[in-house]
Amino acid sequence: MDLQKEKEELIEMFGVHFETLYHLPPLASRILGLIIVDGRTPGFTFESLVEITGASKSSVSTAVNLLLKLGKITYITVSGDRKKYYRPAPFSDRLDNYQRMLQFEKRLIERMLAYTEKTQHEYKYENIENIKAYQSHVLKVEELLQKTVERFRQIEEKNKKK
Repeated sequence: MDLQKEKEELIEMFGVHFETLYHLPPLASRILGLIIVDGRTPGFTFESLVEITGASKSSVSTAVNLLLKLGKITYITVSGDRKKYYRPAPFSDRLDNYQRMLQFEKRLIERMLAYTEKTQHEYKYENIENIKAYQSHVLKVEELLQKTVERFRQIEEKNKKK
């Protein structure tokens, strides 16, 4: 398979992934996939995104603004150039969103556990064990995620110095 075809399939796979998992609109999903897969330096201009996707300026603008708002992409400006260059948000930033979700889940589990223990009847014992097992899982995921974020931050810091 040639590289161009492989790139197109990867972008499409990312697009489907972001549509399915994050419920992003199709165009925003494809733009995010493109920005991640291509990795162009310094990034993609608005005009290049319009040209590559073949979508209207309005549609691309809406998709880019959504991705910026969700923290999926960032932009830089280059001295002497009025254009914005869009690129993927650093991995550590993207994983911060996941950490916030885990924090909320932890609070939710703790409240659910406290409530279930207060209202538990014998036939609900299985439910409490499920909640405790899920709580243990979330704590392990959180610990692993913290280590991963720290590693990404080290890599990002190292790359800034280059």
